Amino acid sequence: MVARQIAGRGITDEAVLEAMRTVPREAFVPDGLAEFAYIDAPLPIAEGQTISQPFIVALMAQALELSRDDRVLEIGAGSGYAAAVLGQLAERVVTLERHTSLAEGAAAALRGLGYDNVELHHADGSLGWPQAAPYDAIVATAARGEIPRPLLDQLAVGGRLVLPVGERGEVQQLRRIRRTGRGADDLVEEDLGAVQFVPFLSGLDRSAAPAVTRETVPERIAAAA
Repeated sequence: MVARQIAGRGITDEAVLEAMRTVPREAFVPDGLAEFAYIDAPLPIAEGQTISQPFIVALMAQALELSRDDRVLEIGAGSGYAAAVLGQLAERVVTLERHTSLAEGAAAALRGLGYDNVELHHADGSLGWPQAAPYDAIVATAARGEIPRPLLDQLAVGGRLVLPVGERGEVQQLRRIRRTGRGADDLVEEDLGAVQFVPFLSGLDRSAAPAVTRETVPERIAAAA
């Protein structure tokens, strides 16, 4: 996966490449999909969400330009896989998930693998997590038309925010915003290319985990595609 799909497509940060080699992706995908864990494609998880394709996880991690002593905020824990990768690269990761069942599953996976520097909260990601701000890096794994102001406000001077911008059905752009000063508008924005992500939703989903369906593996892959 790393040699062909990630390094082979231009990811050069050695720390990111080593993190992608280290984190067992199969530990974060649903039962029955482990054999597909290392293909270069997103896979379905609960609540109609996906675990991003490995290349996109690596691309966003590299764009964050992380150092080992950085504090990171992730919006959209999902399966917990990207948070585990970030946990290999940074001192502390705070990750937020609005879906109850996803938050519980991701927390269990991260705990089981010993990621004690990753702190997961069931919370509304559009508000960020001011309790631990400011952050050296913030990343969002869902897209919306405008950048939530709380995320910009919680970014440290010199910090980087990486997130997809665009509405559902539009061409989304992966953007990096760098804070250059303490002023509200001391920001420099870069376009990192076209991407496709699930929508960034506000508010909490407190519903219980849905009943397990009996879809076949091909049916689940078709649904995700």
